[in-house]
Amino acid sequence: MSPTIYGACKPVVAAALRLLCRYKVENKIGAMPEEPVVVVANHLSWIDIPLVGVCIPRRIAFMAKKEYAKSRFHGVLVRMFGSFTVERGTVDRTALSLADEALRKGCALGMFPEGTRSTTLQLKRGGLGAAFIALRNDAFILPVGIAGTEKVRQRYENKARFLQRPEVIVNIGQPFKLPRVEGNPTRAQLASSTETIMRRLAQLLPESYRGVYRDDANTFSETLQDNAD
Repeated sequence: MSPTIYGACKPVVAAALRLLCRYKVENKIGAMPEEPVVVVANHLSWIDIPLVGVCIPRRIAFMAKKEYAKSRFHGVLVRMFGSFTVERGTVDRTALSLADEALRKGCALGMFPEGTRSTTLQLKRGGLGAAFIALRNDAFILPVGIAGTEKVRQRYENKARFLQRPEVIVNIGQPFKLPRVEGNPTRAQLASSTETIMRRLAQLLPESYRGVYRDDANTFSETLQDNAD
């Protein structure tokens, strides 16, 4: 999708989102770094993609799970934001190439490091993909914490609440860079970088959403060890 069409779609999508929920942006970012940026967010609902898209002042190409392509509605949503799909559980070299290309063209790359929607609302352990892409493109990481989008789904499941517009919070963190790695990063280095990303993301969420990234030293050590194995 061209930048012009993307920009024209954002106000329309924003208006549609206002019909579904009352979303509030905290720590609204005024300017994005001019360098490559990987936007990482937790994932609670299908609405997270358009929500992050309208709240970030830069064109974003989202890396979405391949299953979205099988749904006509979600497929249109993915294409609307100039996004592409990834085969989970494998090293999808095509998706990695598309991610690099998006960053080279000046788009931010949108990723959900958990790999799938959290049905428990709890932040799950992050995959290594975001860290890998950020390190090999020397990209900034922009963490975004989302709370409340699960209520949009519940709105339709409970007809008594159909007319309610649940409150949604989009908490945008500060962009940061991971420590540089010479050559190809090892799995241990990727695990450490992923831990940094997910901890920054967890800080933007209410405590009840942080899951395995709550402020607990034992959880920290266990997570790092599991990712390094």
